[in-house]
Amino acid sequence: MRRFLIVISALLAAVLVGVAVLAFISVRKSFPDTAGEVRVSSLNSDVTVKRDGKGIPQIYADDPEDLFFGQGFVHAQDRFYEMDFRRHVTAGRLAELVGKNALDTAKYAPTLGWRRVAQQELALLDDKTVALLNAYSRGVNSYIDGKTGSDLSLEYSILSLTGPDYRPEPRTPVDSLAWIKAMAWDLRSNMSDEISRVLSTEKLTVDQVEDLYPDHPKDHDTIVGRSGNLDGGTFGPRPTEPGLARSAVASLTSAQKGAAALPALLGTGDGIGSNSWVVDGRHTTTGKPMLANDPHLAPSMPGIWYQVGLHCRTVSKACPYNVAGFSFSGLPGVVIGHNAKIAWGVTTMYADVADLYLEKVDGDTYEYDGKKVALELRRETFKVAGGKATSIIVRSTQHGPILSDLDDDIANVGAGKQSTTTTGSYAVALRWTALTPQPTIKAVFALDTAQNWDDFRAAAKLFTVPSQNLIYADVDGNIGYQSPGTIPIRTKGDGRWPVPGWDSAYSWKGSIPFEALPTVYNPDEGVIVTANNKVIGDQYPLNLGADTAPGYRSQRIRDLLTAKVGGKQKKFSVHDMSRLQMDTYSANAEQLVPALLDVPLGSRYYRQGQDTLRGWDFRQPADSAAAAYFNVVWKNLVELTFHDELPKSEWPDGGERWFNVMRTILGKPNSPWWDDATTSGRRETRDEVLAEAMRRARDELTMIQSRNPREWSWGRLHRLTLVNPTLGDSGVGVVDRLFNRGPYDVAGGGGLVDATSWDASKGYEVTAVPSMRMVVDLANLDRSRWIQLTGASGHAFQAHYNDQTELWVDGQTLPWLFSAKAVEGADDDTLTLVSTRGRTS
Repeated sequence: MRRFLIVISALLAAVLVGVAVLAFISVRKSFPDTAGEVRVSSLNSDVTVKRDGKGIPQIYADDPEDLFFGQGFVHAQDRFYEMDFRRHVTAGRLAELVGKNALDTAKYAPTLGWRRVAQQELALLDDKTVALLNAYSRGVNSYIDGKTGSDLSLEYSILSLTGPDYRPEPRTPVDSLAWIKAMAWDLRSNMSDEISRVLSTEKLTVDQVEDLYPDHPKDHDTIVGRSGNLDGGTFGPRPTEPGLARSAVASLTSAQKGAAALPALLGTGDGIGSNSWVVDGRHTTTGKPMLANDPHLAPSMPGIWYQVGLHCRTVSKACPYNVAGFSFSGLPGVVIGHNAKIAWGVTTMYADVADLYLEKVDGDTYEYDGKKVALELRRETFKVAGGKATSIIVRSTQHGPILSDLDDDIANVGAGKQSTTTTGSYAVALRWTALTPQPTIKAVFALDTAQNWDDFRAAAKLFTVPSQNLIYADVDGNIGYQSPGTIPIRTKGDGRWPVPGWDSAYSWKGSIPFEALPTVYNPDEGVIVTANNKVIGDQYPLNLGADTAPGYRSQRIRDLLTAKVGGKQKKFSVHDMSRLQMDTYSANAEQLVPALLDVPLGSRYYRQGQDTLRGWDFRQPADSAAAAYFNVVWKNLVELTFHDELPKSEWPDGGERWFNVMRTILGKPNSPWWDDATTSGRRETRDEVLAEAMRRARDELTMIQSRNPREWSWGRLHRLTLVNPTLGDSGVGVVDRLFNRGPYDVAGGGGLVDATSWDASKGYEVTAVPSMRMVVDLANLDRSRWIQLTGASGHAFQAHYNDQTELWVDGQTLPWLFSAKAVEGADDDTLTLVSTRGRTS
């Protein structure tokens, strides 16, 4: 028996070793070579790729086409699966890659027509731009040529377990242009708010709904100008036909469900926004400008950004690139960063560039100005991995695609089963500026090579979609701001509510000329701050959009940047700028805590929770007991105040807009909003609701953390998990663990400068983060700092898969080396793409 057990143990050990070796080989199979030489036939001359200790590449070439070939090659080395996944999403082919569970998501992009529009845009580009796009695609294809899916990424190996090994298709320029449409969709104006307003009317009057979208606070500055009328909220008349919108609740629900399917896959979610600021030399320790930026997107594994440097060995008119910063895998160029002369940052402007039109559809026609017009019809077919292909008919009016066809709830509309007091049913079509072909890709190349303010504005003029706040600084000491984008001028309506599509009075009449868009150059104050807040006061005669952030983050940043010490202007270093990005001060807590402390709670047990707020500095580090208690109170407070009056789909996420809503009612103890609509015969007051929220918070924290308030921790509630967008939610524990990382205890919160957002209707887990952080020192570019959420690599278990995450959580940044001398000194790996053109072996 002893010998038998020994033999069995030996066999079992051999099997386990074999499995481990096989797993090791499978995992490492797709790791790219980052040192040595690769012979390439489609280069004019050699391309050099130098990687630092974090795997971040700096690429050197003699001409632009070779340079972008090198970027495509490197992107494919580190992030091909991510690029391929994005291609499948934007083309409506996700089910073809991952199976039928993705079919509903797959239908949305073709309905919007992303790839169709991208193909039309390619025809609008000049030969030089097309050549750069083709060069990038050739670089990708050079790397993937002859490789199977499992040679390229572990995800393909896992997916191949349910089917044949996947062989990726060659890259094309249209793939890159379609990704721009996905970015524009992520950052599209107020479509969700437009739908939410209508859905809220199931239980509320139009006036009550308007209460939930209050004016921009008077004491929060706009981006451009600190003078003029800052009252906010004057964006044209309210809708004259609220009942019309209410009669389309089911159709709008359909549109909302379809729209919600895409963002989580493309890297967005609740709390999407960004911070950026720039200060001139009067505010810095160097006497030159500094520029900071941290875009807020949903966390994913890998992170959405890819750090890179693109350098012509000899910078000239023929080869003008010497730029570094953050790129998207799948898109050539640097989207945010700096070159040798200028730096720029980007935040979401929330310009209103999309409108929902209610359409009277009858069969294959719709009504417009009293006439029947034929719908545009096209068939879209979807292949399904492991299943049968399926198809849909996409219907469009002159305004755009009908979104409400994408959900079964449309059947309720046809049957007239709305939960409203108004009869009638309508389809819902989307008009969106991004569906008009526009060569936005040219803006990326123009920004990368801009040398001064005039060049920068010329590049911004090309930045048609998405509409973003662009900030600027240069080595000569200048700073500036420009709002770009194609922003429609409405004949009637203000863009906040759906409008009748059959009435031409609600059509668009062109767009705001670029020259009329808000801009500022070297302001007297020496500070420009953008954090998704209102761009300009109501002295501006045109409608940019109503649904911007109310300015809690932007005002906090501005106040810190303009602070004085001993009567003198405070001076900021690069380190100070990075510390400011980590600021966790809660202006919401500042406005709410005094009211919470004024409410008597009676028992010592409940007072112990309340007492954690006494003397609190309103900051939210991960180890803070007070922050834990306050945020649990906040979650319960928005639930007690608003859940009884709103449909479940519209329950508050508790983000920055809701800070402003609470501010408007906090001084009204008997406001109807405090009353619980589900209780009859009594009317609750503010203090009753505040007390109940605190009692619930005490009980909740006692159950999930400790009876002792000193042991409470915000970070143990507020956790970040990095999830692979396809296989990370497989439900198979071992697969999830292969690709996901975390959870991590993090500081911050929604509406704070350190904007780690969470959704109060669901829990405390992080839903959006500063996806990268950067600070550019225009006095010495090699002193600049950067960090991103995960790492350079998209290969699970590769050294750079998430080697920046712990640093990111701790608020640290990495040296952002730029000059050739500095890069040479930090070089860990060098890969040379050797041109074989004109050479013999």
